[in-house]
Amino acid sequence: MPDAELPFGGLADPADWVDQYGDSLYRFALSRLRKPEAAEEVVQETFLAALGARDQYSGKGTEGAWLLSICKRKGIDYVRRRNRPDAATGGQWGRDPTDECFDTKGNWRRDPRFLPHRPESALEREEFWQAFRDCLERLPHRQADVFTLREMDDMTSEEICKELGISLSNLYVLLHRARLHLAQCMKLMFEQPRSR
Repeated sequence: MPDAELPFGGLADPADWVDQYGDSLYRFALSRLRKPEAAEEVVQETFLAALGARDQYSGKGTEGAWLLSICKRKGIDYVRRRNRPDAATGGQWGRDPTDECFDTKGNWRRDPRFLPHRPESALEREEFWQAFRDCLERLPHRQADVFTLREMDDMTSEEICKELGISLSNLYVLLHRARLHLAQCMKLMFEQPRSR
């Protein structure tokens, strides 16, 4: 049947979207947001937005890619909403992990070296990524979000600043702190004896 005759502008019946794309959209959202309830919310918002915008679907890409692009946008919107300062906390973003790394004079408290773990087997790679996800989850939201947008979503500094309403210098500070914390956390994870 030609696209013009399809009842939903070239798209499958929206009632089938959850079955066809729900799991992959959820995994994508969870990999970025790290919280199951947040991923569920973003996927629901994705389906609602797609339902309202199905007449705008151009048909140039696949239906799944179109839904994924909406999901990515909704994920960024979620991050932006989550990172608005809360008046009740006085705009505080959480505890600064660099306090554990530096003393009051700015000197290192501990050896900052991070020995990169080069996983050799599939099991070691899975352990590495699980440890990385655990460390990323321990970051304050603001730091985790800028790190994820920069390193996982390949957004430019300018795009991140615009999306989150922060300055370039603030972005660099957040990225620096996120990288320090992740390096320290990963080092500690792999120094601990692994139970098999």
